[in-house]
Amino acid sequence: MRIGMDIGSTTIKCVVLDENDQIIYSAYERHYSHILEKTRELLTSLNDTYLKGKKAYFAISGSAGMGLADSCGVSFVQEVFADRVAANRLNPGTDCIIELGGEDAKILFLTNGTEVRMNGSCAGGTGAFIDQMATLLKMSADEMDKAAQQATRKYTIAARCGVFAKSDVQPLINQGALASDIAASIYQAVVNQTIAGLAQGRP
Repeated sequence: MRIGMDIGSTTIKCVVLDENDQIIYSAYERHYSHILEKTRELLTSLNDTYLKGKKAYFAISGSAGMGLADSCGVSFVQEVFADRVAANRLNPGTDCIIELGGEDAKILFLTNGTEVRMNGSCAGGTGAFIDQMATLLKMSADEMDKAAQQATRKYTIAARCGVFAKSDVQPLINQGALASDIAASIYQAVVNQTIAGLAQGRP
């Protein structure tokens, strides 16, 4: 049995594989900066439900996982390496991976080696940006995702900066634009920011 845990800036992701590499458990939860408590809660649940005293291979990745891995003597795997191995194994020939985290965004080009591009110090176009916009729409991120699927039109919204995006979104709300259309426009802004800021014209 193998357990993988990714501890990011805002969430913890966990997956358990059985001896046949089949997923028997997965979780995606926000830790609200209570990383140790949430990790302990997840691991206790896994032990009680799946391990029951048995041994398992355990590895951690993620921007907030290195310190925990070191202190626990657990293997730490860099996100970029994990992404590349997973892509090659599950979808051979993958050329590009886009990873939008809570506070950073990365694009990985896999042809002829690995080239990694990452956003700067601003969290525009990341998960934090999406959370901020969802709050503005008085929705959760999940609710905004579902609303966007019902959109019939899109508006121009800046994703490079949350402040500028808010100045685009608030007038739309005041003018009575449909929340579904605004939600879709926000996601389109994230796409545009990723292409312009990270891909930078590379096909």
